[in-house]
Amino acid sequence: MTAAPLASVLFVCVHNAGRSQMAAGFLNHLAGDRVEVRSAGSVPGDRVNPAAVEAMREVGVDISDQRPKVLTTEAVRASDYVITMGCGDACPVFPGKEYLDWALEDPAGQGVEAVRPIRDEIKGLVERLVAEIDAKREA
Repeated sequence: MTAAPLASVLFVCVHNAGRSQMAAGFLNHLAGDRVEVRSAGSVPGDRVNPAAVEAMREVGVDISDQRPKVLTTEAVRASDYVITMGCGDACPVFPGKEYLDWALEDPAGQGVEAVRPIRDEIKGLVERLVAEIDAKREA
């Protein structure tokens, strides 16, 4: 019998093609089934940024099968954490959710060299998030 996830997390950026996809990939990689992971965009793109896919592949995380998804009220309602990355006020706000805004450079239109530092910053933020979720479970 599998235990229920400790938390559910929704990552939101404008196109759901770079930052939020990398964050979701890292969270899936680092937390496994301990956390339910979603990502969405306020104005989703046509595909995940190829430079983001390549940058993640370099660190052993495959996000090549992901597709941008539209942000829905249901996804926000179903999440314990809502983490925005440059999408402004597009995200609906509900009581009882933890909202975080990660100020990250947008990798859109940039090559893999420019995406690597963004990827590394996202990894550090996700590692801190996993530690926070684990600490709340142990409290």
